[in-house]
Amino acid sequence: MGADMTDAPAPQPLMLFNSLTRQLEEFQPVHPGEARVYSCGPTVYNYPHIGNMRAYVFADTLGRTLSFKGYKLTHVINITDVGHLTDDADAGEDKMEKMAAEKAQSIWDIARHYTEAYWADVKALNIRQPAHWSIATDYVPQMIEFAKAIAAKHCYELEGGLYFDTSTVARYGALARAKTEDGEGRIEEVEGKRHAADFAIWRKTPAGETRQMEWDSPWGRGAPGWHLECSVMSEALLGFPFDIHTGGIDHREIHHPNEIAQNQAHSCSDASGARIWMHNNFLIERSGKMSKSSGEFLRVQLLIDKGYHPLAFRLMCLQAHYRSELEFSWEGLGAALTRLKRLVMAAVPVREAESAEVTDHRLTDLLAKFDMAISDDLNTAVALTLIEEAAAMKKIDAGQKRATLAAMDAVLGLDLLTIERSDLRVRPKSTTIGEDEIKATLGRRQDARAAKDFAASDALRDELIAAGVEVMDGDPLGWDWRLDAN
Repeated sequence: MGADMTDAPAPQPLMLFNSLTRQLEEFQPVHPGEARVYSCGPTVYNYPHIGNMRAYVFADTLGRTLSFKGYKLTHVINITDVGHLTDDADAGEDKMEKMAAEKAQSIWDIARHYTEAYWADVKALNIRQPAHWSIATDYVPQMIEFAKAIAAKHCYELEGGLYFDTSTVARYGALARAKTEDGEGRIEEVEGKRHAADFAIWRKTPAGETRQMEWDSPWGRGAPGWHLECSVMSEALLGFPFDIHTGGIDHREIHHPNEIAQNQAHSCSDASGARIWMHNNFLIERSGKMSKSSGEFLRVQLLIDKGYHPLAFRLMCLQAHYRSELEFSWEGLGAALTRLKRLVMAAVPVREAESAEVTDHRLTDLLAKFDMAISDDLNTAVALTLIEEAAAMKKIDAGQKRATLAAMDAVLGLDLLTIERSDLRVRPKSTTIGEDEIKATLGRRQDARAAKDFAASDALRDELIAAGVEVMDGDPLGWDWRLDAN
């Protein structure tokens, strides 16, 4: 584990919920001492919304937990820049081609812009860099070879391209467990498909059309299907079988069952590719601004523009179990920011201390409870209460306390030992307050303090903070202040 401890309880086995078996299972790595994880990444046709980013906070927390438990982690996140259609159920236009046409830009420029925007959100949320960012278009030759290997036994051609026959693999759709007698109802009918759930492996460019992204293949010039990409990249970078595959719960119903079918076909077995499939639940927002078609949809940058530090959103995600729905509200985000500020302030006194071996039984007990919480299918809600308890401890060795906080925060990723409280004061983009108004408000606050009207004084201070003004009390000649830059 992350902190040196003596006389500590034995580490807990890591129990994870496997969507494939619908039960908790002890993590047993395919390769001793290693953990190999693949996470479905974004389709870079637009900015990610905060619901998308919850999936990567979850995947990052899983990776951090595996590192905390002592495994050598190899984490892969893919970037889908081709093949994903406007309907996740394998119908409609290619999302990338559609956005490029709407913007009248090169599809390569679209991919680059939104990939960089996604990476900026990853950095803002303190998500660790994976071992590999796998870019779909870098693997098209391997995708063609993969499809050729399974085509004879598992696929058939239609006018639109090569389709996978889902009846050729065992227990298709077992991950979703959502099949009906009529098949998967969300999948659009394509003339000639043998079964409703069959899906495209390769999409041929229609006659008379030209795509910006297309390649030659045995089934005509075109582009790979979205589902094929993840099978190829996960095998290329992690090998089959690997340990854990993650994604949002929406992937559990179609995308991941299709991946599993391809993996079974390629391995000529019932192997699903990954041993454990893990899915985070939805982030719910009642006003409808989670949709990218809503105009000002909820992005990490929008949270920042409204004056919220992005780590407050990370903490908000950690307050709920990853398999539970999480409702977003501005009030909830504000409460998470307050909680984060308190944690940061509690950590300040031990920041400069040199980390020491943790021997104090009060801290070793907390670390053992922390290990128990995260080993119980990543129970971060309980883990948060334990780091708060450690941070609040008084009359305890500073070096040991620092080591304890560092070990816990290595899992939670809140940057408690380096971030400053002033960093958490983000000036709202709309702020237009000027120096004269600041000085006038500070004057009213001084008058309120002189009259011992502390409620009014606090209200004025909060008003200034909300406007991006940091008030620094204690100057006998009058309070100093600082206006944070955009």
